[in-house]
Amino acid sequence: MHIDFASPSGGTYNNAGSSRQLTSYMEHEDLERMEQGIYADGFFDLTDDNIYKSKVIKDIDTNIGQLLKTDAKFYAIHVSPSESELRAMGNTELEKAEAMKRYIREVFIPEYANNFNKELSASDIKFYGKIHFDRSRSENELNMHCHLIVSRKDQTNKKKLSPLTNHKNTKKGTVTGGFDRVNLFQQAEQGFDKLFGYNRQLSESFEYSNTMKNGSIDNKLKIQEQELKEPKQYSTGEKKKEIFQSGEKESMISCNLDSKADNKQSYNQQNNNSGDSLLFIFSLGYSNNYDATLAEESQAKKLKKKKKKGIRR
Repeated sequence: MHIDFASPSGGTYNNAGSSRQLTSYMEHEDLERMEQGIYADGFFDLTDDNIYKSKVIKDIDTNIGQLLKTDAKFYAIHVSPSESELRAMGNTELEKAEAMKRYIREVFIPEYANNFNKELSASDIKFYGKIHFDRSRSENELNMHCHLIVSRKDQTNKKKLSPLTNHKNTKKGTVTGGFDRVNLFQQAEQGFDKLFGYNRQLSESFEYSNTMKNGSIDNKLKIQEQELKEPKQYSTGEKKKEIFQSGEKESMISCNLDSKADNKQSYNQQNNNSGDSLLFIFSLGYSNNYDATLAEESQAKKLKKKKKKGIRR
């Protein structure tokens, strides 16, 4: 599960003024889908579906009590499940969209509210969501994700709520409560697994990615050791196949290397050309599954190209 807060810079995500530009962007996919006769999903909040864009703009733009002209008025959040997570959410686009809305309403928004440490509940958060089904720059088979626009102020228009603050669980000072984004990511992930009965592998967890990005060397080694001990699974279509555990996998790699070494010895006995021998050794080092025949063909093509270049004037 990938969750990120869009940078409140200029352009689409500029949050110091009206929400009109962002809500228009959030709706851009609908026209294309409707022209093709494909299902399109409207804006939604905690209880209602198919909310008009005009209502979204009005509610967000008027919920700005005591905010200065340059203050953030709202925040944009992206919630993007992985392909395997999306498969666990349903079989059709409609099923997945309904599951996404359920996840936002029952897991994400309650955890978002809880992380401000101000005794808030989901009903205190003014937000609107929009499901997108496509990503133009993605090669994944499944790309459904959700855009959220969340008001800076709570439903009563009295409390300021900033998920981008660096304060965490503060009791005193100008910012009380703060916001713990790491805890939000962890709780949102655990909530997803519980809601959909998802069997998450360690390598696809927030804990793993956060440790590998920000952890100490010792912590990185520890979590990699845990990963090696864990039975691995991968998805092909909608079927899951079990693959080798670390010990078996290492044994298989060892056997492959021994086999390649034998092939190398036999090859060198038949061919005394040093260039070809070096090419074969390189192919072994590059990949255990690399085919020496393909390497030879590749080298022949390169030599052919060089000869052609030499003829040109």
